[in-house]
Amino acid sequence: MRGLLYIIAVILIIGWALGVFLYSATGLIHVLLVIAIIALLLGLIRRA
Repeated sequence: MRGLLYIIAVILIIGWALGVFLYSATGLIHVLLVIAIIALLLGLIRRA
């Protein structure tokens, strides 16, 4: 399950980065970043 969270987080971060650089920064792109950060934090918390 931890590996899946990291994969989702990486995909969301890549999607956010592409959105910022390729398109105008909309609210949806920042929501993707927030979800990715939450997924990473959950992974770190569950590992500890």
